[in-house]
Amino acid sequence: MAKYLLAESGINWLAIMALITFFIIFSISLVMVFGRGRRSYAEVEQQPLNDSYPLNDKNNPL
Repeated sequence: MAKYLLAESGINWLAIMALITFFIIFSISLVMVFGRGRRSYAEVEQQPLNDSYPLNDKNNPL
C-alpha cells in the first residue's frame, strides 16, 4: 500500500530504498569497525615494521 501512495505523489521510492539500504549497511560497518577493541589491531599495526624474511637467510640463492 505504501508503494501506491508513493507512486501517486511522484516520489521515486526505489531511490529512497537504495538510500536507506546504503545508510543501514554503512552504519553497521561503522559499528563493527569502531566496536572492535584496540587489542584486535595490535598484530596489524606491527606488520609494516616486522620483516618476515631475515637478512641472512641461508635458503636465499642471491
